[in-house]
Formats: sequence, structure tokens, C-alpha cells
Amino acid sequence: MTSVSESLDVFQREFLPLRARIIEVAAALDRIARAAGSVEGDPRFQQVRRGLELLARPEPAADRAERVQMIFSLPYDPEWREALPKP
Repeated sequence: MTSVSESLDVFQREFLPLRARIIEVAAALDRIARAAGSVEGDPRFQQVRRGLELLARPEPAADRAERVQMIFSLPYDPEWREALPKP
């Protein structure tokens, strides 16, 4: 388990890049909102929304990255090899 001082060290190191990425996401969402039309029906936008909602939860979790990645991933298909084009 990480001690408080180690957590603060990690946070200190990550704060500015984290802040920049959050601002970048906000700016992208602003550009989308200002553009004509709507992306509300796009499944990818729904994935983005679900990912942000997951990150906004106050629960302490060490597996956020995995859980967000799963939002953007396809379920495992054991027959994936059969779907590949035949040479």
C-alpha cells in the first residue's frame, strides 16, 4: 500500500500533466458542442460520457484505467480467428 507521502509525491509529479489533459478534454468537448449538429446518438460519444462518469465517481479505486479501457473495448470473441480474412 502506498503511504501518504508517496501518494503526495505521485500527485505532485502528475498534477500538471493531469491538469493539462483535463483541460484538453474540456476543450474538445467545447468544440463538439459549438459545432453544428449533435453527437448524442453516436455510440462513441456515449463511451466518452461513460468514461468520464466513471472517473468522476468519488470511490477510491486503483483499477480506473482498466475499467475505462473496458468501456472502449469490444467483448472477447472466442471465434475471432474465424472472422479473419482467409489468405
